[in-house]
Amino acid sequence: MNLKDSLRLAFGTIRAHKLRSALTTLGVMIGVMTVIGMLSFIDGLNSMVANQLAALGTNTLYVQKLPWAMTRQDIDELRKRRSITIGDADAIRSNVTYAKYVAPMLSSSQKVMFRGSELTGVELVGTVPEYQLILDIKVDSGRQILDIDLNQQRMVAMIGATIANELFGDRDPLGQMLTIGNRHFSIIGVLAEKGTSFGVDQDNIIIIPITSFIHYFSGPITMQSEQSATILVQPQSPDAIDALKGQITGIMRRRRALAPNVPDDFSINTAEQLLNTYRAITSGVFTLMIGVTSLSLVVGGIGIMNIMLVSVSERIKEIGIRKALGARRSDIRSQFLIEAVTLSCTGGIVGMLLGFLVAFIASAITNFPVAVSFGAVLLGFGFSVFVGVFFGWFPSSRAAAMNPIEALRHE
Repeated sequence: MNLKDSLRLAFGTIRAHKLRSALTTLGVMIGVMTVIGMLSFIDGLNSMVANQLAALGTNTLYVQKLPWAMTRQDIDELRKRRSITIGDADAIRSNVTYAKYVAPMLSSSQKVMFRGSELTGVELVGTVPEYQLILDIKVDSGRQILDIDLNQQRMVAMIGATIANELFGDRDPLGQMLTIGNRHFSIIGVLAEKGTSFGVDQDNIIIIPITSFIHYFSGPITMQSEQSATILVQPQSPDAIDALKGQITGIMRRRRALAPNVPDDFSINTAEQLLNTYRAITSGVFTLMIGVTSLSLVVGGIGIMNIMLVSVSERIKEIGIRKALGARRSDIRSQFLIEAVTLSCTGGIVGMLLGFLVAFIASAITNFPVAVSFGAVLLGFGFSVFVGVFFGWFPSSRAAAMNPIEALRHE
């Protein structure tokens, strides 16, 4: 019997026992649906995280007081570190050879007002023109901050799209006076819309010269200051990252007079660190998901084995006739094995469709991203075939081992 005939018989058996076949494949269906649904969410999340981390600058180094990844036990000790200063940024700019741009920045949360309307929790960033180059900040209208704005401590500001929409509506913000805290700044530019990143509105931001920020909001930043600066450093090329880290580490340690046996009291953070932390978390979730799904697949596989044993018992005389007509053991085994795989794959295909459907419905309701990947489809189909072969082998071997004479005598 060829493969075409075996498949025809397998589907004929499924059609003859529709309810039994549906209940048999339920475990496989649920298992594959879970795998596909979770993989769709994980793939979508991976794509979103990769895009949002790209906004941080995949090769950009962030010299900061604290690391991005901390445990609760570390926080209290790390907070005792000395602050990063503007002088540190100047020293890095003057002494590193592998950096393309160096930009210190300070930030705080402020209330902003315009003609009776106000917004709270706006991120105010004080920085230098190089900051705009490192993070590829685009201006929708107006101009960017210039060196002359820093040198003269000009009270000028670039505002994000959220502030422009909420406070100004259809009015042109350029040239208007915006109250930040209790200081009046002239708007020189409106930033291009960037959307949200990890649930944070990236357009709820105002950028001013760092000299104006220090003069009007923070005061001078020292190592003992409560507020600490962040220094963004862009390497000349991706290959220079490690060498640049080494140079920055040496400069910072000398400025802080750290002995060779004393650990760094500063951190050099990268988007890659966040990505590695994220991957560690999602790999744990994926492993747990596979473990839970395996239980469903095992239950489904046992159901397939059970129903195939029943099918063998119901068709003993058919097996005897086929053997008497010259069918080999391998022919009998392959027939029942193909039936088991067909049952499993039918459940798997339905499970894949349901998994994608559930993922897209959940995405539409929650606005959480999903993505359908070829790998997810391949994994779901692979699980189905494996379950069919693994749990169908014993019933098919039992059928193949039957004595044809005893099978023909069976009533």
